[in-house]
Amino acid sequence: MSEPATAEAPSRRDRVRAATTEEIRQTARRLLVSRGPEAVSLRAIAREMGMTAPGLYRYFDSREVLIRAVVADIFNQLTADVTRAIAAAGREHDDDLAKKLVASCREFRGWALAHQGEFALIFGSPLPGVDDGRGDFADECAQQFAGVYFALFSELWARNPFPVPGPDEIDPGLRAQLERFAGLIGSDLPLGAMLRFLRCWTKMYGAVSMEVFGHLGFALDDPAPMFDLTLAELAADLGLEYHAGKN
Repeated sequence: MSEPATAEAPSRRDRVRAATTEEIRQTARRLLVSRGPEAVSLRAIAREMGMTAPGLYRYFDSREVLIRAVVADIFNQLTADVTRAIAAAGREHDDDLAKKLVASCREFRGWALAHQGEFALIFGSPLPGVDDGRGDFADECAQQFAGVYFALFSELWARNPFPVPGPDEIDPGLRAQLERFAGLIGSDLPLGAMLRFLRCWTKMYGAVSMEVFGHLGFALDDPAPMFDLTLAELAADLGLEYHAGKN
């Protein structure tokens, strides 16, 4: 009997190429965060790495392709961090839904505050000179991140359905958009539940964005207690119990 086939180990050349590709991505990310997208060019990255600009084209076809790869890396990191936080909360608290929701939101806020440059890059204004790249790898990674929260929301709905408005109670223009959105992501949740999902996301994301971009400094030195109140409101919106300042 013949031995089962095994995957061929990467050659030294492949390993060197992979290491160089990763260094290029990390260098581009550092420049994007520290200097902004306008300062990032293949020439600038090559200068940082001691390479020639034409040499970078052996690894990335264009600046745009490289930036999209960096965006994908950031989304993948954020997705992994939030996923781990949800799993850890589930293990620690016997799969308690409220604990998992709070853990996911706190992880998102903590990541955003610790990576403000990256947050601005992937959640701020579109990058100048970079197409929206619909359908490419970066967008797939962004959808995977969004999918983590939608999967948690779907679990909440399946295990603990909460009251939502019926279709006739939703503005017709909004209802049509919700139907399109549900079809786009392949969801069979009621439209009222889809509306609640979007409302919860905008509340949480809005609170984090205002803090990251310094728009709460006019009133608050420490927005953490305010964010905790937002979490309590989100939990109540989803039929869960979370008491701000006590959990």
